[in-house]
Amino acid sequence: MNHPALWRRLLAEFIGTALLVTAVVGSGIMAVTLSPDDIGLQLLENSVATALALGALILMFGPVSGAHFNPVVSAADWFLGRRAGTGLTAREFGGYAVAQTVGAVVGSVLANLMFDLAAVDLSGRQRAAGHLWLGEVVATTGLVLLVFALARSGRAAAAPAAVGAYIGAAYWFTSSTSFANPAVTVGRAFTDTFAGIAPGSVPAFVVAQLVGSAVGIGLVVALYPEADRAAGDVVVPVVEGSTDR
Repeated sequence: MNHPALWRRLLAEFIGTALLVTAVVGSGIMAVTLSPDDIGLQLLENSVATALALGALILMFGPVSGAHFNPVVSAADWFLGRRAGTGLTAREFGGYAVAQTVGAVVGSVLANLMFDLAAVDLSGRQRAAGHLWLGEVVATTGLVLLVFALARSGRAAAAPAAVGAYIGAAYWFTSSTSFANPAVTVGRAFTDTFAGIAPGSVPAFVVAQLVGSAVGIGLVVALYPEADRAAGDVVVPVVEGSTDR
């Protein structure tokens, strides 16, 4: 399959991740504004907006880049696809991870500016505890398993609804409210709002996400031995197109 030019895919990952973080942070700010005395309602508003935005963004950018928006997903795609020659190359994975991380930071800045806050305001919200790290392991494991199960079973077209639904649900059933994404975790350190995370809490969250990714990959290999052949369909298959640079 001929993929769109790499710069187009990186642009899609950058914009998609930026808009995802804008949705996460912006809906968190709006939730606190509209429901200042009800944390449960704030979380509901934040999770619903995030789930719907994620599904829409996958539909929007999936045909160009696959709509990974997550270095963990891109890493799993590269790792599992190496043997069969599918999925991302090492060079493409590196580009995806950088584009996603920079996009996530830009998304936080954009959300801050939209709500008339300082463009960059490092979060003071500490999220450092063993049970939160365990929540991230669980959330990330489930995400990786879901994405590759969809690809391996030929149901990648269901990814917008399925991934959005999983992340929306994981807000509620994980102790960490399911960051499950190293790039988004970094981006959320740049906003001192409802969705923020203190910079000092970021490294442990990222480590927990990497552990979850490894567990998820192990489960994918055990449950779907030929998943490597479907790595090119993660999250949404990119369309055939120009290979010009």
